[in-house]
Amino acid sequence: MTEQIPVSRTTDHGTAKLMPDVDRERAWLLTVDGAPQSYVDLDDPQYLEFEYARRLGFVLDTLAAEGAPLGVVHLGGGALTLPRYVAATRPGSRQDVVEADRALLELVTEHVPLPAGSGVALHAADARAWLEGAPDDHADVLIADVFGGSRVPAHLTTLAYVRTAERVLRPDGVYLANLADAAPFGFLRSQLATLAAVFEELALIAEPAVLRGRRFGNAVVAASHRPLDIAAMARRSAADAFPARVEHGAALREFTGSAGPVEDSDAVPSPAPPDGAFGIG
Repeated sequence: MTEQIPVSRTTDHGTAKLMPDVDRERAWLLTVDGAPQSYVDLDDPQYLEFEYARRLGFVLDTLAAEGAPLGVVHLGGGALTLPRYVAATRPGSRQDVVEADRALLELVTEHVPLPAGSGVALHAADARAWLEGAPDDHADVLIADVFGGSRVPAHLTTLAYVRTAERVLRPDGVYLANLADAAPFGFLRSQLATLAAVFEELALIAEPAVLRGRRFGNAVVAASHRPLDIAAMARRSAADAFPARVEHGAALREFTGSAGPVEDSDAVPSPAPPDGAFGIG
């Protein structure tokens, strides 16, 4: 076995490091400015180390018949964990990855390349600008996992942005986002209100400790015009090594409370996480 060595590079938006996992032969952790961003196992692309990635995977698994290909747009590239997962679980899928940090894409494709024939197209571009130029009805799924300096950029939180995402999705498409917040959840509630202004169906997946306000953490949000398979999502989330709860319907509306949609004129980034908030789960 060839010993893997860490790789560090200054990219367009920070310092990225790829560090090998001593417990898995061809697995790597990507950090940017010290914050964990992605984990990939080149021998097992269906292995999702991060809790939020598994929850996104749980939703993806419910969106079409097992193995059926999907058209997926990923906003935020990281180490291309979820594109690899979709390519492995749904062969023949057509995927676009939009990543603003061109140098990060180059680092990832050089050291942890995609398999041949993956069906993944890479775009070095701002997520919202790329979406605004994308055709109508382009994708079955749009996954937003964009963090700059561990914060969701403000221009990816607004009603105009969500309406653009909805236009790019097919009529029965599903929008997924990885968000992060803590009590009193001003950011998360505003994002739910913004999505509810465009989509009829919403679901939120998060650990009970996060929802109870005990700690800062990730929350996965799903939004669509078609009914979501809440029961399947809840079963998978509850059975995970780090169990999560699925909120929807009246309970989610109550959680959102009086929050209103975010306009471009009053948008702010997601809150900065406290030191040590993000780790591997």
